[in-house]
Amino acid sequence: MKKIAVSIGDLNGIGLEIALRAHKKIKKICEPLYMVDKKMIQKGANLLGLTLPDDFKTFKISKPFRIVPGKVSKKSGLYSFHSFIKGVELVKNREVDAIVTLPINKEAWSKAGANYKGHTEVLSDIFKKDAIMMIGCEKLFACLYTQHIPLKDVHKKIKTKKLYKFFIDLQNSINAPKIAVLGLNPHAGDNGVIGNEEKKIKKAIKEVNSYYGKEIFYGPLVPDTAFSPKNIKNMRYFVALYHDQGLIPVKTLYFDESINVSLNLPIIRTSVDHGTAFDIAYKKDHTPSLKSYINAVKEAVRLEWVQKV
Repeated sequence: MKKIAVSIGDLNGIGLEIALRAHKKIKKICEPLYMVDKKMIQKGANLLGLTLPDDFKTFKISKPFRIVPGKVSKKSGLYSFHSFIKGVELVKNREVDAIVTLPINKEAWSKAGANYKGHTEVLSDIFKKDAIMMIGCEKLFACLYTQHIPLKDVHKKIKTKKLYKFFIDLQNSINAPKIAVLGLNPHAGDNGVIGNEEKKIKKAIKEVNSYYGKEIFYGPLVPDTAFSPKNIKNMRYFVALYHDQGLIPVKTLYFDESINVSLNLPIIRTSVDHGTAFDIAYKKDHTPSLKSYINAVKEAVRLEWVQKV
């Protein structure tokens, strides 16, 4: 049975409750090691009125602090960052097989001085690799060419060489028979009438298919019709050129099921595909869904190492 490090996320949010409520199912899938101090998880369990399982294995992270449900906090942000870093260290050193991350709050990270926009950016920095964010579930995955950048800057990133490298890194990670690529502009540019970015995308697709000696990448597809039932039936993977272009259809169709997978890295990392939900954290009349977390653990167990650190 694989060992999985679970970074606990922001303790003022719903991550702690998800970890506690899902533990019984998770321990049947893997051997989880939670990146959280025993005192902190006990505090959270007390707030929730839940019993801490006897076999809930924890790992000392840093100094305990007072959990304030639903509040953006420097202390909770720093704790969640340390929890994640410790989990990465364990998987990097092969003390565990993979890491699964519960949700963090980006504002809390900022208050704590962690100058990253999310987990993926940290992993890219640690391993000096261009980590690829893939969001979705077994039925549909969106692979993000750009991630957490302003929309006004996306068109500057549409360059043939960069797209070509992204396509290579993506296919080497997922080995898919077909991958759809979305256009950037309305109507996929209408042959240059609405924009010229699609010409660069077409060239990158042509070059990468030539490299593999077969047609793997298709497009650029018109964005507003790309996620049609027919396309989703025929293709599981879609390259979205910016964050919301991929996440809106995925979350509309499969909100509770979808997960986040980090590709093009020497370690396995999966995550829930939702936030800290401060508005329902520790509220006894709101129980968070466990589907995304359980699916993330299952995917972490299923994936194999792609290369040595």
